[in-house]
Amino acid sequence: MEETPVTPAPTPEQNRKKDEARGPRLREIPLRLMVPNLITVLAICAGLTGIRLAFEGRYELAVAMVLLAAFLDGIDGRVARLLKATSSFGVQMDSLADIVNFGVAPALVSYAYLLHNGHSLGWIAALIYAIGAGLRLARFNVMEERGVKAPWQSEFFVGVPAPMGALLMLLPVYIGFMGVEPSPVFVYASIAYTVVIGYLLVSRLPVWSGKASRIRRDMMLPILLVLVLYVALVMSYTWEMLSISVVAYLCVLPFSARAWHRRFGTITIEDDITHV
Repeated sequence: MEETPVTPAPTPEQNRKKDEARGPRLREIPLRLMVPNLITVLAICAGLTGIRLAFEGRYELAVAMVLLAAFLDGIDGRVARLLKATSSFGVQMDSLADIVNFGVAPALVSYAYLLHNGHSLGWIAALIYAIGAGLRLARFNVMEERGVKAPWQSEFFVGVPAPMGALLMLLPVYIGFMGVEPSPVFVYASIAYTVVIGYLLVSRLPVWSGKASRIRRDMMLPILLVLVLYVALVMSYTWEMLSISVVAYLCVLPFSARAWHRRFGTITIEDDITHV
C-alpha cells in the first residue's frame, strides 16, 4: 500500500507572503473608539447646519446650532480620554471640526445676520476672523506637539482660545436679538469689534486658562449651586446672559495680562518664554 506523501507545513515566511498577496485585512475595533469621532462628526454637522439656517433667515436657531457645535467640539476630546479612545485620526478630525465650528460657522452666521450691511467691509471682517481662528488653531496644535511643555502652559493660553473666540465674536448678534436695530453706527462698530476679536485670537496675549485652579472642598456645593443658577438664567434669558458672560470675559483679559506681567515682566508671551 502506497504511503501518501506528507506536505510540509508552510513556514512563517510563506504565511507572511500569502497574507501580503491577499492585501490588508480589516481589523475589528472596539465600538468605544468610534464614540469620540461620532461626536466630532455631529459637531461638524451642527456647525454646517447653523450656516444653512443663517442663510435661510432663521438666525436664532442658527446661533443655537453654532453653540451646540462648540459644546460638542469641546467635549469630544474629553470623552476620548475618558474612554481611552484617543487616536491620531481623531486628533486630525478634531482639528478639521475646530476650523469649521469656531472659525467658519460663526463668521458666516454673523455676516448673514449683520455684517453684510457693511458690504465689503463686513465681508473683510468675517474673513479676518475666520483666518485668525485658523491661525490660532494651527499654533495651538504646534504647541501641543512639543515634547517638553513649559510649566505656565497649564495656567495660560497664548491668545484667546478659539472656542471662546467664537462666543465673543457673536456678541453683536446677541445684542441684535435683544432688539437693537442694525443702524450704520451699530453695523460698523460690529465690524471693528469682529476685527479686534480676530486679532485677539492670533495675539500673544496671556489668557488665564483656569486648568490649574483648585477648589476647596467646602466650596464645592456652593459653586455647583451657582453653576445651576447660571445655567437656569441662560435657559431663561439666553441672549442677555450670553452678552453679560462675553463682557465679563473681556474684562478678565487685562487681569490675566497683569498676572503674567508680575511673574515674567512682559505684557505678552514672548518666543523665548514659550520654549522654557
